[in-house]
Amino acid sequence: MSAFKRCLGLLLAWSAIGAAGAAEPPKALLWKVSDGDNQVYLLGSFHALKESDYPLAASIEAAFADAETVAFEISPEEMNSADLPIKMVNAARLPEGKLLQHTMSAPSWQRLQQYAEKRGLPLQNFLSLEPWFMSLVISMQEMALIGYDPKQGLDQHLIARSAQAGKRTRGLETGDEQIAALDSMSPAEQQQALAESLDDAQNFKARMDTLHGYWRTGNERALNEMLAVEFKRDYAQLYQRINVARNQAWLPKIRRMLDDENKDDTLVVVGSLHLLGADGLVSQLKGKGYRVERL
Repeated sequence: MSAFKRCLGLLLAWSAIGAAGAAEPPKALLWKVSDGDNQVYLLGSFHALKESDYPLAASIEAAFADAETVAFEISPEEMNSADLPIKMVNAARLPEGKLLQHTMSAPSWQRLQQYAEKRGLPLQNFLSLEPWFMSLVISMQEMALIGYDPKQGLDQHLIARSAQAGKRTRGLETGDEQIAALDSMSPAEQQQALAESLDDAQNFKARMDTLHGYWRTGNERALNEMLAVEFKRDYAQLYQRINVARNQAWLPKIRRMLDDENKDDTLVVVGSLHLLGADGLVSQLKGKGYRVERL
């Protein structure tokens, strides 16, 4: 599983993983950030799980109960809008007259054709789209085959719970901004991502189960190695755009939740990558002098 794919699974609401048959709730990747009069909870999410990943840890339930507002990467209204996948497809369209196979070497195109035939994937439906989108389609296809459901994802679960509880919700960015991060991939990055997607498909479940096991046990160090360190090594420029730049854009918004508010608390739910390592929001907020504790 490439570092890009692991990040992508945490970035988008269409791809992530779960684990079957788990007896105990996952140990939360959850931090409390305080400035003396209120707090922000930071929760590392996976965007698709199984029923066996519920109920949630008691610490998440307590943070959710305490928060008056729940913030996600993009707002629930936009996340569940029918317009969002349409925008994504439109962003991925190749120039008129150019086809997917024109962006690939002959051996790579043959390999993609063989994969599509094996999986029963209607490749003709994707010929007008860029390689980065095809890479995502392969990951989604493989996740479907091993039974993981975006409707069971932590984001969707907490969106539904927020609506039931009448909590305010918001987004840290727009869907357009999130899609732009993917569409910014260079041709070389796109070819690398597509090739690695085809490589990953051969042993997808085992690799994803490893990552999910780290998430379920709250293994911050191992997740950072698999998500941030490898992603930064393999896709340095894309790592800056997808992780570092977005974290820096979110940071002042989260600080305002603390500095401009002296009563209400907020639960912030983002892909786990965004909380990990020196570039993560946890480290960044510590560096700004806030009191930060792992729950």
